[in-house]
Amino acid sequence: MFDIGMPELVVIFIVALLVLGPKKLPELGRALGKGLGELKRALQDVKEQVETEFKESSDDIREAVKEVKDVGKQIGSDLRDSGKTIDKTLKDARKDLEAESETVQQSLDDALKVDGNENEAGSEAGQKTEKNS
Repeated sequence: MFDIGMPELVVIFIVALLVLGPKKLPELGRALGKGLGELKRALQDVKEQVETEFKESSDDIREAVKEVKDVGKQIGSDLRDSGKTIDKTLKDARKDLEAESETVQQSLDDALKVDGNENEAGSEAGQKTEKNS
């Protein structure tokens, strides 16, 4: 913390002994020791509290990330299922349209044949009428 070596401590001790005297120095040492001990315990408590809060916060964050990933997977799965359903519906609609188109085409062909037969019959009747006249 303070880069103080043994020689510096000896000098501090001698100065304190001269200033305070031999009677007050042990009392000061005890008070200083108690104060440092309390400070150390308080710092340890704060450190433990910060670590606990950090751990709880990181656990909450991990849980939230996991939930988001799960929701993302579910959305992806739902989208794939919806896409498959849409594809199937479109294929079925296309088949129905093609079948209906063939039916309409067949009806048109039949109608044209009938109309063609009537026109031929009408033309023959017209030609016979013209011949008779």
